[in-house]
Amino acid sequence: MSARLRTPLTELVGIEHPIVQTGMGWVAGPGLVSATANAGGLGILASATMTFAELEAAIAKTKSQTDKPFGVNIRADATDAPERIELLIREQVKVASFALAPKKELIARLKDAGVVVVPSIGAAKHAVKVASWGADAVIVQGGEGGGHTGPVATTLLLPSVLDAVDIPVVAGGGFFDGRGLAAALSYGAAGVAMGTRFLLTQESSVPDAVKQEYLSRGLQDTIVSTKVDGMPHRVLNTELVQKLEHSGRTRGFAAAAGNALKFKGMTGMKWSTIVKDGLAMRKHKDLTWSQVIMAANTPMLLKAGLVEGNTHAGVLAAGQVTGIIEDLPTCEELINRIITDAVARIDALNQYRVTDTATA
Repeated sequence: MSARLRTPLTELVGIEHPIVQTGMGWVAGPGLVSATANAGGLGILASATMTFAELEAAIAKTKSQTDKPFGVNIRADATDAPERIELLIREQVKVASFALAPKKELIARLKDAGVVVVPSIGAAKHAVKVASWGADAVIVQGGEGGGHTGPVATTLLLPSVLDAVDIPVVAGGGFFDGRGLAAALSYGAAGVAMGTRFLLTQESSVPDAVKQEYLSRGLQDTIVSTKVDGMPHRVLNTELVQKLEHSGRTRGFAAAAGNALKFKGMTGMKWSTIVKDGLAMRKHKDLTWSQVIMAANTPMLLKAGLVEGNTHAGVLAAGQVTGIIEDLPTCEELINRIITDAVARIDALNQYRVTDTATA
């Protein structure tokens, strides 16, 4: 394709197009990440739902399928975060992204090794903090996005962050096409990050029946629930979610505790590791033990829906953009049409510019 956009993000990471595929748990594996990278975007592996050995294998598989830059998302509060960071450095992964602010020492270690550090943040003050610690860029996600979101819309959150920091800012929440990319660049962003839009591609590992469930939904069909893991989480409004919303605290906690046990067995985590992670979560997020158990519930509920295709027993993380997406392109088709459309729309804006002051 001939259309290209050069931004601080493409320069920083060494990618062709300012489009990021976010690290969605159970979704962003080697297939999706390498397809995104080969199409010129930045694919990010989701490691929070992987054991260390699984992450090691996923990085190796991704590298076997692309020679382009890609990233890995790491839970900054995980007890083995330092070991995972050393793995990224050893394997020469280009980008380390974080859902929570990584410690200053972790950022320094990554930067010393030449790894680009890109935390995701939800407020201007958090962007200022990680920028002061040396983060190379930030992804800012507005309330329209899936996952843990704040109540502020992207149209307000994005300019507040852009005004607060001098590092590249990538906009997330509500983006799916060239119009959105052009708008984000007009705000001053260096690119866009998309989760749900990449989930609904041919290379996404989500079962076809689940993809069709997403495509059948409208703009009113997502809900921000705190019953999934104790924190705001945007999901498709399914029968299970409605049951969770109307369930009592005791019943919900009991179900979460059972799923936490399943997650322990699936990952091979020791009880000591779970306790350490729980203590870290309580310290960083000021959570009760009940909320910590609920947080362990999330991976299993997402796995049931996004991996096993059981929409009756699982939840489906979804941005509001779900309601406007209508197809399942390849990653290459998606990125090409977004860039082509964005360039055309940016060029078309010149028609509104008045250059002859005499007739203005």
